[in-house]
Amino acid sequence: MASSRTRPPDALLTEQVGEVLRAAGVGRDSRLCLALSGGIDSSVLLEILAGLRPRFGYVLAAAHVHHGLSPHADAWCSFCEEVCTRLGVDLSVFRVDVPRNHRAGLEAAAREARHVALGTVAADWLVFAHHQDDQAETVLFRLVRGTGVAGAGAMKACEPGAPGRLRPLLAVRRAALEAYASARSLAWVEDESNADPRFARNYLRHQVLAPLGRVFPGAVAALARAAGHFQAADALLDELAQIDFAACGAEALALEPLLGLSDRRLCNLLRWMVRRRGANPPASVRIHEVVRQLRATAGAPVCLALGADVLTVYRGGVSLTRISSAARSIHWQGEAFLAWGDGRVVIERGIGSGLDGAALAHARAISLTTRWPGLSMRLAANRPRHAFKKLCQEAGVPAWKRDGLPVMQADGEAVWIAGVGFAAEWRCPPGAAGVTPLWLPLDD
Repeated sequence: MASSRTRPPDALLTEQVGEVLRAAGVGRDSRLCLALSGGIDSSVLLEILAGLRPRFGYVLAAAHVHHGLSPHADAWCSFCEEVCTRLGVDLSVFRVDVPRNHRAGLEAAAREARHVALGTVAADWLVFAHHQDDQAETVLFRLVRGTGVAGAGAMKACEPGAPGRLRPLLAVRRAALEAYASARSLAWVEDESNADPRFARNYLRHQVLAPLGRVFPGAVAALARAAGHFQAADALLDELAQIDFAACGAEALALEPLLGLSDRRLCNLLRWMVRRRGANPPASVRIHEVVRQLRATAGAPVCLALGADVLTVYRGGVSLTRISSAARSIHWQGEAFLAWGDGRVVIERGIGSGLDGAALAHARAISLTTRWPGLSMRLAANRPRHAFKKLCQEAGVPAWKRDGLPVMQADGEAVWIAGVGFAAEWRCPPGAAGVTPLWLPLDD
């Protein structure tokens, strides 16, 4: 077998891509969709992936996002269609409207629109043509913005998910792609905006990385290698967070052991908890402020904003919950479940439990709604009727959750309050058909 020094660049590059596909477990009938801009990077990767189909047996498609920002956008789209037709690859074209007044700028707006469009693709793997020069640029871009360890880890060659993300060229220099394109006489399109230094990434690429590479020839590879070190460090921090999460009670977090952690470990745990829920953690200054307030309140009930979530302390317990969308009145007509806020109310049926199904069937109007002035309910025949606030206090429902609680109303009367219980007068008799509503918020 020829060594990598004597093998032609196109064959070597094909093997490198194949190694990434094998490591990701791509096989027969896997569905791959390449983000195809028409530039040299994605055009080379399309050619390689098309050629590897017989070896792996996957189904290959491509997606082109038409931003409409360049006068050449239609020509680029036509080029992608022609190439895909030649290679027998199905192409989906997404035409998006990019807002010109995006707070983060036009570059970020286009990237966001592209991600939204590609997120609708039906595939097992979304494939991107990012290469080692892109990785170095991303590390540098994030470092100058003060990113943390996770952000400095930049991109990964393989990110499992639904769909997963593959970057088979991440260890490959752009020069190798140019050599491949030359050897295969490939055509591609050039985006004139890539030379515009007004865009932050272009400035870093042409005005920082290029001269840096002339003084330090190994700079790009070193920055890409540093990304791997940051990824390893981030994985270790995640492992530490999981250890602390379990030690503090896991899904039933207790405040006392939580406050026993050092500030750094507590901040790390909070970041991990937010990321675990699929959200981006807020800025470090906000996380440090949340930790300060947790220690200062000494166990008193508190609700602290943490990005899209809220961290709540109540009766010695700590929970992270999503800020609910505004709830509204919903009429129930026997559905199995009803959307409510950022969750749903599920209706279960059984015998002798929950609400009296026959009584509900005879009610003139049934709805889910929020609390109303004067709402009260009796939980048992031998207990007095209590106001909504008193019922929530007895059930341990903190004040910040009460306005979003679903309340089932039958003919103007409260028959069920989520987290509180059922009205005694509407309880299901033994042996009768019952209806049990359950509220499942997003974090359950």
